[in-house]
Amino acid sequence: MSRWRDKEEFKARALEWADKLGVKTRSLSVRPMRRKWASCSTAGNLNFNSDLLDLDRELADYVIVHELLHFFVPNHGKLWKSLMRAHLGDYERFSERLRTIDRDAVHDELPSGAIAKDTIHKSVTRAASARNL
Repeated sequence: MSRWRDKEEFKARALEWADKLGVKTRSLSVRPMRRKWASCSTAGNLNFNSDLLDLDRELADYVIVHELLHFFVPNHGKLWKSLMRAHLGDYERFSERLRTIDRDAVHDELPSGAIAKDTIHKSVTRAASARNL
């Protein structure tokens, strides 16, 4: 698994994708987020969860492209799915990998204090209650 060296390397990759997709960003931050892998605003602000730095680069690319495409398509409808497929191919496999990350197994691999998210845009609380944690 190829991980990121630091935030700056991750940010550079996000900006590469933004340039490739023609997205003008106002700000880009990598910070702890409790419930999401990423978020974006119509003003051009992008926020990425710092836990992405501990995951495989392919998964991070998925999250980056996922958010950037929301500047063009605000939902996950047919157009958004077509654009995801055009840029990442079988993007569903990345989405599924993020959904099936076992928090305990990943936590063993991650540095102390890092918490893997269960799913994109879904609360950890919901996943935990579903697992009766």
